[in-house]
Amino acid sequence: MMKSDASIDGVLRVDKAPGMTSHDVVGIVRRALGTKKVGHCGTLDPLATGLLLITIGRGTKIQDLLMSEDKEYVGTLKLGEVTTSQDSDGEVTETKPVPELTPEQIEAAFAKYRGDFYQTPPMVSAIKKDGVPLYKLARQGQTVEREPRFVHVYGHEILAVRPPEIDFRVVCSKGFYVRTYAHDIGQDLGCGAHLRSLRRTKSGRFDVEGAVTIEELKTRPREELLTRVMTLPQVSMLRGA
Repeated sequence: MMKSDASIDGVLRVDKAPGMTSHDVVGIVRRALGTKKVGHCGTLDPLATGLLLITIGRGTKIQDLLMSEDKEYVGTLKLGEVTTSQDSDGEVTETKPVPELTPEQIEAAFAKYRGDFYQTPPMVSAIKKDGVPLYKLARQGQTVEREPRFVHVYGHEILAVRPPEIDFRVVCSKGFYVRTYAHDIGQDLGCGAHLRSLRRTKSGRFDVEGAVTIEELKTRPREELLTRVMTLPQVSMLRGA
């Protein structure tokens, strides 16, 4: 028997495609499942791909709980170019030659951002200043003081160095900006950098492996997609709650 609209409660793991907002994904899920009460846990920038937890029905009540959990990302930073948004969607504002860097220098730059520290959010972000999102002020050419945020990096791994690019993995707390991480590491290496690509691989105990793709949401039958929704008891068991 098909679940009625009112009985769809739970969490759907979606593998977000590049070039779309998290809000776009919510709209796609609403249409695919034929239900209105849909939310998401932790915005992914249009540039980013990977795990976006979508809450449905009564699942929206645990949204804040799920958003507060640690995240894992794999990404690529590009040395020698600083951009307005700290990622490849922004305009290049500064170009510098990339020096010959030793593995020790690169490791030291990453290792500086480990444990607890304060991070200044980028101007191109959804954080509000006097009720206005910073990215709107940035579009008007304004730069305002941003309150540094207390964040935590649990661990990192340098996956590959192929100048001017470095592939890395980072496990971090909620509210951490990987764009800013890439930018700051570039500053410390003396040549600047921006985030070229980013993929969220984990959020809390949830993994991107086996998540529903955007293509599947657009083409698979509703009944099949409903079988991919994790029930609230399943979510609770996974989290060990």
